[in-house]
Amino acid sequence: MDLVPALEEPLKKVLGPATAKVMAEHLGLHTVGDLLHHYPRRYEERGQLTHLADLPMDEHVTVVAQVADARLLTFASAKAPRGKGQRLEVTITDGSGQLKLVFFGNGVHKPHKDLLPGTRALFSGKVSVFNRRLQLAHPAYELLRGEDADETVDTWAGALIPLYPATAKLESWKLAKAVQTVLPSAQEAVDPLPGQLREGRGLVSLPEALLKIHRPHTKADIEDARSRLKWDEAFVLQVALARRRHADSQLPAVARRPKQDGLLTAFDAKLPFTLTEGQQKVSKEIFDDLATEHPMHRLLQGEVGSGKTMVALRAMLAVVDAGGQAAMLAPTEVLAQQHHRSITEMMGELAEGGMLGGAEDSTKVVLLTGSMGAAGRRQALLDLVTGEAGLVIGTHALIEDKVQFHDLGLVVVDEQHRFGVEQRDALRGKGKQPPHLLVMTATPIPRTVAMTVFGDLDTSVLDQLPAGRSPIASHVVPAADKPHFLSRAWERVREEVSNGHQAYVVCPRIGDEDDDPKKSKKKPSPEDEAEKRPPLAVLEVADQLARGPLQGLKVEVLHGRMPPDDKDAVMRRFAAGETHVLVATTVIEVGVNVPNATAMVIMDADRFGVSQLHQLRGRVGRGSAAGLCLLVTEMPEASPARQRLTSVASTLDGFELSRIDLEQRREGDVLGQAQSGARTSLRMLAVIEDEEIIAEAREEATAVVAADPDLTHLPGLRTALQALLDEEREQYLDKG
Repeated sequence: MDLVPALEEPLKKVLGPATAKVMAEHLGLHTVGDLLHHYPRRYEERGQLTHLADLPMDEHVTVVAQVADARLLTFASAKAPRGKGQRLEVTITDGSGQLKLVFFGNGVHKPHKDLLPGTRALFSGKVSVFNRRLQLAHPAYELLRGEDADETVDTWAGALIPLYPATAKLESWKLAKAVQTVLPSAQEAVDPLPGQLREGRGLVSLPEALLKIHRPHTKADIEDARSRLKWDEAFVLQVALARRRHADSQLPAVARRPKQDGLLTAFDAKLPFTLTEGQQKVSKEIFDDLATEHPMHRLLQGEVGSGKTMVALRAMLAVVDAGGQAAMLAPTEVLAQQHHRSITEMMGELAEGGMLGGAEDSTKVVLLTGSMGAAGRRQALLDLVTGEAGLVIGTHALIEDKVQFHDLGLVVVDEQHRFGVEQRDALRGKGKQPPHLLVMTATPIPRTVAMTVFGDLDTSVLDQLPAGRSPIASHVVPAADKPHFLSRAWERVREEVSNGHQAYVVCPRIGDEDDDPKKSKKKPSPEDEAEKRPPLAVLEVADQLARGPLQGLKVEVLHGRMPPDDKDAVMRRFAAGETHVLVATTVIEVGVNVPNATAMVIMDADRFGVSQLHQLRGRVGRGSAAGLCLLVTEMPEASPARQRLTSVASTLDGFELSRIDLEQRREGDVLGQAQSGARTSLRMLAVIEDEEIIAEAREEATAVVAADPDLTHLPGLRTALQALLDEEREQYLDKG
């Protein structure tokens, strides 16, 4: 029978089933290796030994003393009205003075047994005052017995105490004890870093790093360990991504070169404006990729309104020119319909392939969404399978089994963060050979995040706004502190409308029965009273505005639960200027383009994330008139939520805001699908702070994979990759 490697040993065998069960269920730790990589989040210093006569107030101290007296008292309290509350009072002395220790509730049982008069021990805690006497409440203690007592005093008092991410069922000190049990196994940890890399950068070995992170003697030990473990995370992740890029570069694809004087040339000739320098540069990068016989994998990120759709459309037309088809995947029906409408308008007669009056080089542009009628859907499917339609714009409906293409050459995914990898993968699987892939996002991504989250994609950035775009002024409206500011906000909306413009009002909630917050079992955040009321809702706010401050204006609502035809009709009326004010949820967050809309009021703005606010704001100022965005909040001035809104109001630089956002949220699992900040495969590495390490690790990883794609000569690195890429993440990268 094969022996299980020490780090793969189940915790059940080492720590017992009860402890192992709690670790698995609450912390996701299953093996010795998992526990060794569960690092302390910070360290407490017990402080040097202090005489009882010299105790400083409010400081953490460690004393060696003998128990003089211990008494268990019962008392009545709100929690124990019948006198069942318990308090243990222990008096200790070291010859220079006396000190009282107190333990309450369930915490009295163990010290009551341990701390008998005459017992000598180390006590560590924070000094406080009660009834004018110094005391330590619930101190940590270590009993001193026999010959080792003097040595214990020195090591225990001077040590840095690791504090672990813990749970109510498993306190930090229990985790520390469990780590102590498995720490000898660290010696058998296989080092994933190539020796040359480790030596070149002066990094300690992995066993030494694990020892120093869990049992540091000095702060320098912690720094050594952190530097090393950050490199592990950055390097192993970048190797995974470099292997993905390498594997992609080996796949076959059909090169798609636009023909001379074809559809793309005809389209460019129709454009009433010149492409920005940025659009021309990015288009060249994309066309160069499309001309190769390996699939393009490119991320196109650009500020809201930087003209990404134009760049994507030209790439799609180039593929149609080359005899292929192009599909654009949009996250919502509103956005799919909007893209379809704007693309057919931009193309004019070039989008009328097979129709009377269609241009010679024209193609057919079809829309495919889940709510289409049977006849329209049947025709769209037929146009795709015969190749009649060169371009298709759709939602998840494009992914269904029934949808077949004649020759799919390019997939454009809009707002990538809205799609699961499986969905992208399913669409890519519809090509006879892997199609080229262009992923677009209007959420600016800091360079290091792009190198980790999208590390298997080449990145293009559009950071110029097209000519004619207007600046957007943003202001925080403190509705609770200054109610007259909110009244002024509605006056501003009326002024914009009287000048011939339109406005959006955005709310966090719809407000129909299914959305009733009273039915929600989730507790409101205790941050402030403002957090305790339900978020403002579209239906209620629209009604209040129409009857109150915006009386006489044409106010309509738009939200995700409306029937698709109704949504489309509302958007058409708003785009045509028939509606003055559109009260909506974040359904308008991406892609909605109404140049005449100049003002936006975001209600309960503190309920939205930084990037989301930036996205929403990008819906105004899309024409020649200046844009105005008002962020309404009831949060107090000193609150983090208010500070976040002030950040958004102070800059229009999406990249700067995305850094602020990330610093506040922490990174999500950079390999997982949710970028929520809740769970992360990066335990030590912070993608904003450790920019340099990530960039260097990417270079090193690319070189290692180029020289040895299968990592034949690096068994330690192969093992680390297997540990990182559990099944779910392996699939994620495979489908990247």
